[in-house]
Amino acid sequence: MQLRYNYRVYPTPGQQIELAKAFGCARVVFNDGLRLRQQAREAGRKYVSDGELSRRIITEAKATPERAWLGEVSAVVLQQALADLNTAYRNFFASVTGKRKGPKVAPPRCRSRKDNRQAIRFTRNARFKVLDNGRLRLPKIGDVPVRWSRELPSEASSVTVIRDAAGRYFASLVVQTGEGEKLPPVESEIGIDLGLTRFAVMSDGTKVAAPKFLRRADRQLKRLQQDLSRKQRGSNRRKKAVVKVARAHARVADTRRDWQHKLSTRIIRDNQAVYVEDLCVVGLGRTRLAKSVHDASWASFTSMVEYKAARYGRTFARVDRFFPSTRMCSDCGRINDKMALDVRSWTCPCGSAHDRDVNAAMNVLAAGRAESLNDRGARIRPLAMVAPRGEAVIRSDAACSIRSVEGYSVLQL
Repeated sequence: MQLRYNYRVYPTPGQQIELAKAFGCARVVFNDGLRLRQQAREAGRKYVSDGELSRRIITEAKATPERAWLGEVSAVVLQQALADLNTAYRNFFASVTGKRKGPKVAPPRCRSRKDNRQAIRFTRNARFKVLDNGRLRLPKIGDVPVRWSRELPSEASSVTVIRDAAGRYFASLVVQTGEGEKLPPVESEIGIDLGLTRFAVMSDGTKVAAPKFLRRADRQLKRLQQDLSRKQRGSNRRKKAVVKVARAHARVADTRRDWQHKLSTRIIRDNQAVYVEDLCVVGLGRTRLAKSVHDASWASFTSMVEYKAARYGRTFARVDRFFPSTRMCSDCGRINDKMALDVRSWTCPCGSAHDRDVNAAMNVLAAGRAESLNDRGARIRPLAMVAPRGEAVIRSDAACSIRSVEGYSVLQL
Protein backbone atom coordinates (compact mmCIF):
# COMPACT_ATOMS: atom_id res chain seq x y z
CA MET A 1 0.00 0.00 0.00
CA GLN A 2 1.02 3.62 -0.51
CA LEU A 3 1.76 5.76 2.53
CA ARG A 4 2.93 9.30 3.18
CA TYR A 5 5.99 9.95 5.27
CA ASN A 6 6.23 13.52 6.56
CA TYR A 7 9.51 15.16 7.54
CA ARG A 8 10.38 18.62 8.77
CA VAL A 9 12.59 20.59 6.36
CA TYR A 10 14.60 23.73 7.05
CA PRO A 11 15.10 25.75 3.86
CA THR A 12 17.56 28.63 3.88
CA PRO A 13 16.27 32.21 3.38
CA GLY A 14 17.15 32.02 -0.31
CA GLN A 15 15.36 28.68 -0.66
CA GLN A 16 12.33 30.11 1.11
CA ILE A 17 12.15 32.83 -1.56
CA GLU A 18 12.31 30.20 -4.32
CA LEU A 19 9.62 28.17 -2.60
CA ALA A 20 7.43 31.26 -2.34
CA LYS A 21 7.83 31.77 -6.10
CA ALA A 22 6.83 28.17 -6.74
CA PHE A 23 3.80 28.49 -4.44
CA GLY A 24 2.70 31.64 -6.28
CA CYS A 25 3.21 30.20 -9.77
CA ALA A 26 1.26 27.05 -8.95
CA ARG A 27 -1.55 29.15 -7.51
CA VAL A 28 -1.69 31.40 -10.61
CA VAL A 29 -1.75 28.43 -13.00
CA PHE A 30 -4.57 26.81 -11.01
CA ASN A 31 -6.63 30.02 -11.02
CA ASP A 32 -5.99 30.69 -14.73
CA GLY A 33 -7.13 27.20 -15.65
CA LEU A 34 -10.25 27.51 -13.51
CA ARG A 35 -11.05 30.92 -14.99
CA LEU A 36 -10.63 29.63 -18.57
CA ARG A 37 -13.06 26.78 -18.03
CA GLN A 38 -15.57 29.04 -16.31
CA GLN A 39 -15.44 31.50 -19.22
CA ALA A 40 -15.93 28.66 -21.72
CA ARG A 41 -18.98 27.46 -19.82
CA GLU A 42 -20.50 30.95 -19.63
CA ALA A 43 -19.94 31.46 -23.36
CA GLY A 44 -21.59 28.13 -24.19
CA ARG A 45 -18.42 26.56 -25.57
CA LYS A 46 -17.41 22.97 -24.99
CA TYR A 47 -15.43 21.83 -21.97
CA VAL A 48 -11.73 22.66 -22.27
CA SER A 49 -9.77 19.40 -22.30
CA ASP A 50 -6.79 18.72 -20.06
CA GLY A 51 -4.29 18.84 -22.92
CA GLU A 52 -5.61 22.08 -24.35
CA LEU A 53 -5.67 23.61 -20.88
CA SER A 54 -2.01 22.74 -20.33
CA ARG A 55 -1.03 24.15 -23.72
CA ARG A 56 -2.81 27.48 -23.26
CA ILE A 57 -2.16 28.05 -19.54
CA ILE A 58 1.47 26.89 -19.36
CA THR A 59 3.16 26.53 -22.76
CA GLU A 60 1.67 29.55 -24.53
CA ALA A 61 1.49 31.67 -21.38
CA LYS A 62 5.26 31.43 -20.85
CA ALA A 63 5.79 33.20 -24.18
CA THR A 64 3.74 36.23 -23.11
CA PRO A 65 5.22 39.15 -21.13
CA GLU A 66 2.46 38.83 -18.49
CA ARG A 67 3.32 35.21 -17.61
CA ALA A 68 7.00 34.98 -18.58
CA TRP A 69 7.98 34.49 -14.95
CA LEU A 70 6.32 31.04 -14.99
CA GLY A 71 9.56 29.77 -16.48
CA GLU A 72 11.44 30.52 -13.26
CA VAL A 73 10.00 27.45 -11.52
CA SER A 74 9.92 23.77 -12.40
CA ALA A 75 7.39 22.86 -15.09
CA VAL A 76 6.35 19.81 -13.05
CA VAL A 77 5.01 22.10 -10.32
CA LEU A 78 2.78 23.85 -12.86
CA GLN A 79 1.60 20.59 -14.39
CA GLN A 80 0.70 19.21 -10.98
CA ALA A 81 -1.32 22.34 -10.21
CA LEU A 82 -3.42 21.67 -13.32
CA ALA A 83 -3.65 18.00 -12.32
CA ASP A 84 -5.18 19.10 -9.01
CA LEU A 85 -7.69 21.24 -10.92
CA ASN A 86 -8.62 18.32 -13.19
CA THR A 87 -9.06 16.04 -10.18
CA ALA A 88 -11.30 18.62 -8.49
CA TYR A 89 -13.49 18.82 -11.60
CA ARG A 90 -13.73 15.02 -11.91
CA ASN A 91 -14.75 14.71 -8.27
CA PHE A 92 -17.38 17.41 -8.75
CA PHE A 93 -18.83 15.75 -11.86
CA ALA A 94 -18.82 12.34 -10.17
CA SER A 95 -20.64 13.81 -7.19
CA VAL A 96 -23.26 15.54 -9.34
CA THR A 97 -23.97 12.41 -11.39
CA GLY A 98 -24.12 10.20 -8.31
CA LYS A 99 -21.05 8.11 -9.11
CA ARG A 100 -19.24 9.42 -6.03
CA LYS A 101 -20.65 8.39 -2.68
CA GLY A 102 -20.75 10.57 0.40
CA PRO A 103 -21.46 14.28 0.78
CA LYS A 104 -21.85 16.43 -2.30
CA VAL A 105 -18.62 17.93 -3.63
CA ALA A 106 -18.63 21.62 -4.53
CA PRO A 107 -17.05 22.85 -7.78
CA PRO A 108 -13.41 24.03 -7.55
CA ARG A 109 -12.77 27.61 -6.52
CA CYS A 110 -9.84 29.97 -6.86
CA ARG A 111 -6.85 29.66 -4.54
CA SER A 112 -5.96 32.71 -2.48
CA ARG A 113 -2.50 34.00 -1.79
CA LYS A 114 -3.74 34.78 1.72
CA ASP A 115 -4.27 31.10 2.53
CA ASN A 116 -2.16 30.04 5.48
CA ARG A 117 -1.30 26.70 3.89
CA GLN A 118 0.63 26.54 0.62
CA ALA A 119 1.85 23.40 -1.16
CA ILE A 120 3.57 22.26 -4.34
CA ARG A 121 4.22 18.75 -5.62
CA PHE A 122 7.14 17.18 -7.49
CA THR A 123 6.71 13.83 -9.24
CA ARG A 124 9.40 11.38 -10.24
CA ASN A 125 9.93 12.98 -13.66
CA ALA A 126 11.02 16.16 -11.87
CA ARG A 127 14.14 14.23 -10.82
CA PHE A 128 14.07 15.15 -7.16
CA LYS A 129 16.55 13.14 -5.16
CA VAL A 130 17.48 12.23 -1.60
CA LEU A 131 21.23 12.84 -1.39
CA ASP A 132 23.75 10.80 0.55
CA ASN A 133 24.32 13.71 2.95
CA GLY A 134 20.64 13.59 3.98
CA ARG A 135 19.46 16.60 2.02
CA LEU A 136 16.54 16.69 -0.40
CA ARG A 137 17.38 18.04 -3.85
CA LEU A 138 14.47 19.89 -5.44
CA PRO A 139 14.66 21.29 -9.01
CA LYS A 140 15.26 25.06 -9.18
CA ILE A 141 15.17 25.26 -5.37
CA GLY A 142 18.33 23.52 -4.22
CA ASP A 143 19.42 21.02 -1.59
CA VAL A 144 17.07 21.44 1.36
CA PRO A 145 18.12 20.18 4.83
CA VAL A 146 15.74 17.51 6.20
CA ARG A 147 15.33 16.13 9.71
CA TRP A 148 14.95 12.40 9.09
CA SER A 149 12.93 11.07 12.01
CA ARG A 150 12.74 7.59 10.43
CA GLU A 151 13.99 5.77 7.37
CA LEU A 152 12.04 5.54 4.15
CA PRO A 153 10.86 1.97 3.43
CA SER A 154 11.36 2.46 -0.33
CA GLU A 155 12.12 5.06 -2.96
CA ALA A 156 9.61 7.93 -3.02
CA SER A 157 7.40 8.37 -6.07
CA SER A 158 6.49 12.00 -5.32
CA VAL A 159 7.20 14.69 -2.77
CA THR A 160 4.95 17.52 -1.64
CA VAL A 161 6.52 20.57 0.00
CA ILE A 162 4.10 22.20 2.45
CA ARG A 163 4.23 25.49 4.32
CA ASP A 164 1.69 25.50 7.15
CA ALA A 165 0.05 28.39 8.99
CA ALA A 166 2.77 28.40 11.64
CA GLY A 167 5.46 29.05 9.03
CA ARG A 168 6.92 25.54 9.20
CA TYR A 169 8.03 23.61 6.12
CA PHE A 170 7.40 19.90 5.61
CA ALA A 171 8.25 17.36 2.92
CA SER A 172 5.58 14.69 2.41
CA LEU A 173 6.96 11.73 0.45
CA VAL A 174 4.75 9.01 -1.05
CA VAL A 175 6.32 5.55 -0.73
CA GLN A 176 5.24 1.97 -1.39
CA THR A 177 5.36 -0.33 1.62
CA GLY A 178 6.45 -3.94 1.29
CA GLU A 179 4.76 -7.21 2.18
CA GLY A 180 7.23 -7.99 4.95
CA GLU A 181 5.50 -5.74 7.48
CA LYS A 182 2.77 -8.23 8.42
CA LEU A 183 2.62 -8.84 12.17
CA PRO A 184 2.43 -12.38 13.56
CA PRO A 185 -1.16 -13.48 14.27
CA VAL A 186 -2.55 -13.25 17.80
CA GLU A 187 -5.65 -14.68 19.45
CA SER A 188 -7.35 -11.61 20.89
CA GLU A 189 -10.07 -9.54 19.21
CA ILE A 190 -11.44 -6.30 20.59
CA GLY A 191 -14.39 -3.97 20.29
CA ILE A 192 -14.00 -0.25 20.99
CA ASP A 193 -16.61 2.19 22.25
CA LEU A 194 -15.53 5.81 21.72
CA GLY A 195 -16.65 8.59 24.03
CA LEU A 196 -15.88 11.99 25.52
CA THR A 197 -15.29 11.33 29.22
CA ARG A 198 -13.28 8.25 28.33
CA PHE A 199 -11.77 8.40 24.88
CA ALA A 200 -11.98 4.65 24.34
CA VAL A 201 -13.40 1.74 26.32
CA MET A 202 -12.35 -1.75 25.21
CA SER A 203 -14.45 -4.88 25.37
CA ASP A 204 -11.87 -6.42 27.73
CA GLY A 205 -12.55 -3.68 30.30
CA THR A 206 -9.61 -1.41 29.47
CA LYS A 207 -10.49 2.28 29.72
CA VAL A 208 -8.47 5.07 28.10
CA ALA A 209 -9.03 8.51 29.57
CA ALA A 210 -9.68 11.39 27.18
CA PRO A 211 -6.57 13.64 27.15
CA LYS A 212 -8.54 16.76 26.03
CA PHE A 213 -5.56 18.55 24.51
CA LEU A 214 -7.59 21.51 23.29
CA ARG A 215 -9.26 22.04 26.68
CA ARG A 216 -5.86 22.05 28.39
CA ALA A 217 -4.59 24.76 26.06
CA ASP A 218 -7.72 26.92 26.40
CA ARG A 219 -6.12 29.52 28.66
CA GLN A 220 -3.10 30.08 26.43
CA LEU A 221 -5.19 30.13 23.25
CA LYS A 222 -7.61 32.61 24.78
CA ARG A 223 -4.77 34.97 25.72
CA LEU A 224 -3.15 34.75 22.28
CA GLN A 225 -6.49 35.29 20.55
CA GLN A 226 -7.16 38.37 22.66
CA ASP A 227 -3.75 39.76 21.76
CA LEU A 228 -4.53 39.15 18.08
CA SER A 229 -7.87 40.93 18.27
CA ARG A 230 -6.18 44.09 19.61
CA LYS A 231 -3.79 44.37 16.66
CA GLN A 232 -4.59 46.66 13.76
CA ARG A 233 -5.51 44.88 10.55
CA GLY A 234 -2.75 44.89 7.97
CA SER A 235 0.01 45.70 10.46
CA ASN A 236 3.18 43.68 10.93
CA ARG A 237 2.38 43.07 14.58
CA ARG A 238 -0.92 41.47 13.57
CA LYS A 239 0.96 39.14 11.22
CA LYS A 240 3.24 38.11 14.08
CA ALA A 241 0.23 37.56 16.35
CA VAL A 242 -1.40 35.36 13.70
CA VAL A 243 1.71 33.19 13.59
CA LYS A 244 1.71 32.86 17.39
CA VAL A 245 -1.91 31.66 17.38
CA ALA A 246 -1.17 29.23 14.56
CA ARG A 247 1.83 27.82 16.41
CA ALA A 248 -0.25 27.24 19.52
CA HIS A 249 -2.91 25.39 17.54
CA ALA A 250 -0.24 23.40 15.69
CA ARG A 251 1.25 22.33 19.02
CA VAL A 252 -2.16 21.03 20.13
CA ALA A 253 -2.74 19.19 16.84
CA ASP A 254 0.76 17.66 16.85
CA THR A 255 0.39 16.43 20.43
CA ARG A 256 -3.02 14.90 19.70
CA ARG A 257 -1.76 13.21 16.53
CA ASP A 258 1.27 11.76 18.29
CA TRP A 259 -0.88 10.38 21.12
CA GLN A 260 -3.38 8.82 18.71
CA HIS A 261 -0.60 7.23 16.66
CA LYS A 262 0.84 5.55 19.76
CA LEU A 263 -2.57 4.33 20.95
CA SER A 264 -3.63 2.99 17.53
CA THR A 265 -0.29 1.22 17.05
CA ARG A 266 -0.61 -0.51 20.43
CA ILE A 267 -4.18 -1.63 19.65
CA ILE A 268 -3.23 -3.05 16.26
CA ARG A 269 -0.15 -4.79 17.65
CA ASP A 270 -2.04 -6.53 20.46
CA ASN A 271 -5.24 -7.58 18.61
CA GLN A 272 -5.95 -9.60 15.51
CA ALA A 273 -9.30 -7.90 14.82
CA VAL A 274 -10.56 -4.46 15.82
CA TYR A 275 -14.19 -3.34 15.60
CA VAL A 276 -15.39 0.23 16.20
CA GLU A 277 -18.73 1.97 15.99
CA ASP A 278 -19.30 4.19 12.95
CA LEU A 279 -20.14 7.49 14.64
CA CYS A 280 -21.78 10.44 12.87
CA VAL A 281 -19.11 12.99 13.73
CA VAL A 282 -20.60 15.63 11.43
CA GLY A 283 -23.93 15.50 13.22
CA LEU A 284 -22.36 15.48 16.68
CA GLY A 285 -20.27 18.48 15.63
CA ARG A 286 -23.47 20.54 15.43
CA THR A 287 -24.55 19.91 19.02
CA ARG A 288 -23.59 21.69 22.22
CA LEU A 289 -20.79 19.14 22.61
CA ALA A 290 -19.16 20.26 19.36
CA LYS A 291 -15.93 21.51 20.90
CA SER A 292 -15.39 18.31 22.86
CA VAL A 293 -16.25 16.19 19.82
CA HIS A 294 -13.70 17.99 17.64
CA ASP A 295 -11.15 17.83 20.44
CA ALA A 296 -11.59 14.04 20.66
CA SER A 297 -10.98 13.67 16.90
CA TRP A 298 -12.57 10.25 16.57
CA ALA A 299 -12.45 10.25 12.77
CA SER A 300 -8.68 10.66 12.57
CA PHE A 301 -8.16 7.95 15.19
CA THR A 302 -10.36 5.40 13.42
CA SER A 303 -8.63 6.23 10.13
CA MET A 304 -5.27 5.49 11.75
CA VAL A 305 -6.54 2.16 13.07
CA GLU A 306 -8.00 1.27 9.67
CA TYR A 307 -4.89 1.91 7.58
CA LYS A 308 -2.59 0.30 10.15
CA ALA A 309 -4.79 -2.80 10.19
CA ALA A 310 -4.51 -3.05 6.40
CA ARG A 311 -0.77 -2.46 6.57
CA TYR A 312 0.02 -5.03 9.25
CA GLY A 313 -2.44 -7.76 8.22
CA ARG A 314 -5.12 -7.20 10.85
CA THR A 315 -8.91 -7.16 10.52
CA PHE A 316 -10.81 -3.88 10.89
CA ALA A 317 -14.55 -3.28 10.60
CA ARG A 318 -17.05 -0.58 11.44
CA VAL A 319 -20.35 -1.37 13.14
CA ASP A 320 -23.44 0.45 11.89
CA ARG A 321 -24.08 3.70 13.75
CA PHE A 322 -27.74 2.75 14.35
CA PHE A 323 -26.80 -0.46 16.15
CA PRO A 324 -28.13 -0.13 19.76
CA SER A 325 -24.87 -1.04 21.45
CA THR A 326 -25.58 0.99 24.59
CA ARG A 327 -29.13 -0.23 25.25
CA MET A 328 -28.56 -3.90 24.40
CA CYS A 329 -27.68 -6.36 27.15
CA SER A 330 -24.50 -8.19 26.21
CA ASP A 331 -25.70 -11.29 28.13
CA CYS A 332 -29.31 -11.86 27.04
CA GLY A 333 -29.57 -9.57 23.99
CA ARG A 334 -32.54 -7.61 25.32
CA ILE A 335 -32.84 -4.03 24.00
CA ASN A 336 -33.88 -1.77 26.86
CA ASP A 337 -35.26 1.76 26.87
CA LYS A 338 -33.15 4.79 26.08
CA MET A 339 -30.89 6.02 28.85
CA ALA A 340 -29.71 9.50 29.71
CA LEU A 341 -26.03 10.33 29.38
CA ASP A 342 -25.57 10.57 33.14
CA VAL A 343 -26.54 6.90 33.59
CA ARG A 344 -23.16 5.16 33.61
CA SER A 345 -24.29 1.77 34.91
CA TRP A 346 -27.55 -0.13 34.67
CA THR A 347 -29.13 -3.49 35.45
CA CYS A 348 -30.94 -5.59 32.86
CA PRO A 349 -34.22 -7.35 33.82
CA CYS A 350 -32.34 -10.62 33.32
CA GLY A 351 -30.27 -9.70 36.37
CA SER A 352 -27.00 -8.70 34.67
CA ALA A 353 -25.34 -5.53 35.93
CA HIS A 354 -23.47 -3.57 33.26
CA ASP A 355 -21.06 -0.72 33.00
CA ARG A 356 -22.51 1.40 30.22
CA ASP A 357 -19.33 1.77 28.14
CA VAL A 358 -17.95 -1.75 28.68
CA ASN A 359 -21.30 -3.25 27.73
CA ALA A 360 -21.38 -1.14 24.56
CA ALA A 361 -17.85 -2.25 23.63
CA MET A 362 -18.80 -5.91 24.14
CA ASN A 363 -21.83 -5.46 21.87
CA VAL A 364 -19.66 -3.77 19.24
CA LEU A 365 -17.30 -6.75 19.37
CA ALA A 366 -20.17 -9.23 18.97
CA ALA A 367 -21.70 -7.28 16.09
CA GLY A 368 -18.34 -6.96 14.38
CA ARG A 369 -17.69 -10.67 14.66
CA ALA A 370 -21.13 -11.50 13.25
CA GLU A 371 -20.61 -9.18 10.28
CA SER A 372 -17.12 -10.56 9.72
CA LEU A 373 -18.46 -14.13 9.68
CA ASN A 374 -21.19 -13.07 7.29
CA ASP A 375 -18.54 -11.57 5.01
CA ARG A 376 -16.76 -14.92 4.96
CA GLY A 377 -19.90 -16.76 3.81
CA ALA A 378 -21.12 -18.15 7.14
CA ARG A 379 -24.85 -18.50 7.66
CA ILE A 380 -25.99 -16.23 10.49
CA ARG A 381 -29.70 -16.07 9.51
CA PRO A 382 -32.26 -18.87 9.77
CA LEU A 383 -32.94 -21.06 6.75
CA ALA A 384 -35.54 -19.94 4.23
CA MET A 385 -38.97 -21.52 4.94
CA VAL A 386 -41.44 -22.64 2.29
CA ALA A 387 -44.37 -20.23 2.04
CA PRO A 388 -47.92 -21.51 2.66
CA ARG A 389 -50.34 -21.87 -0.27
CA GLY A 390 -52.09 -18.59 0.44
CA GLU A 391 -48.86 -16.62 0.59
CA ALA A 392 -47.14 -18.06 -2.48
CA VAL A 393 -47.25 -15.49 -5.29
CA ILE A 394 -46.43 -16.84 -8.76
CA ARG A 395 -47.60 -16.33 -12.31
CA SER A 396 -50.91 -17.93 -13.06
CA ASP A 397 -49.60 -19.47 -16.28
CA ALA A 398 -46.50 -21.07 -14.71
CA ALA A 399 -46.13 -24.84 -14.84
CA CYS A 400 -46.39 -26.09 -11.25
CA SER A 401 -46.62 -29.29 -9.26
CA ILE A 402 -48.45 -29.65 -5.94
CA ARG A 403 -46.96 -31.44 -2.94
CA SER A 404 -47.44 -31.27 0.80
CA VAL A 405 -44.72 -29.89 3.10
CA GLU A 406 -45.31 -29.94 6.86
CA GLY A 407 -49.04 -30.03 6.46
CA TYR A 408 -49.27 -27.20 3.94
CA SER A 409 -50.32 -27.60 0.35
CA VAL A 410 -47.72 -25.62 -1.61
CA LEU A 411 -46.78 -25.00 -5.21
CA GLN A 412 -43.31 -26.09 -6.38
CA LEU A 413 -41.98 -24.46 -9.58
